[in-house]
Amino acid sequence: MKPEYIVPVWPMPKNISCITTTRNFGYSKGSYKSLNLGMHVGDDERDVEKNRQLIKRGLQLPNEPIWLNQVHGSKVIYPSDSYDKTISADAAYTNKFGVVCAVLTADCLPVLFCDRSGEFIAAVHAGWRGLVSGVLENTLNILPANNADTMCWLGPAIGPNRFEVGSEVAEKFIEKLAMHENSFQAQESSKYLVDIYQIAKNILITRGVKDIYGGEFCTYTQEDKFYSYRREGQTGRMATLIWKSK
Repeated sequence: MKPEYIVPVWPMPKNISCITTTRNFGYSKGSYKSLNLGMHVGDDERDVEKNRQLIKRGLQLPNEPIWLNQVHGSKVIYPSDSYDKTISADAAYTNKFGVVCAVLTADCLPVLFCDRSGEFIAAVHAGWRGLVSGVLENTLNILPANNADTMCWLGPAIGPNRFEVGSEVAEKFIEKLAMHENSFQAQESSKYLVDIYQIAKNILITRGVKDIYGGEFCTYTQEDKFYSYRREGQTGRMATLIWKSK
């Protein structure tokens, strides 16, 4: 069995590897079919573990990925050998070889970071709550690299024609950054369609990040490739991973 992957297209340094999984060619059954990598969604944990080992072998990962306890927040961690897996966080960064930073998503936006020299990497889980609370800004603040020398890739997330939110969400973003008006399209009943990719780009651009890639997927409409919480409710999770090699 060989899983299907999305290979990010961006000019990352040669010592950096990264991938996003799809939902295909794994062991999970039912609504989790088939390459579910989330332990927290109600799937059989034995199947999830087999899926995790499947990608570890298939990608020849140097170590087990750092599976974060994601809470739609803005905390960023630097996982070490004494990393406490009970700590909740939505982003991880490292400068160490062999550490695999990972985030799980099923509509939220996965964001990968690295600097031009290939010294630092990061993986971020950015749903709308994390974006409005500053998870991207916190990641940039903690990375010891100039923002102008930092590049990022926006992985598969719910597309702008399917992500509907209430007016209170639009107000939160626009109050934070007026530029975010370009990310919302008014609908009936005080609802808005929101472009989560554009929101991320706005934040990154205002912080001086010039090299931004990705952002062309829609987890909701591309049912053959991706899990979508908004589409299915009870469903699995894809993983977006990044690591350094020597």
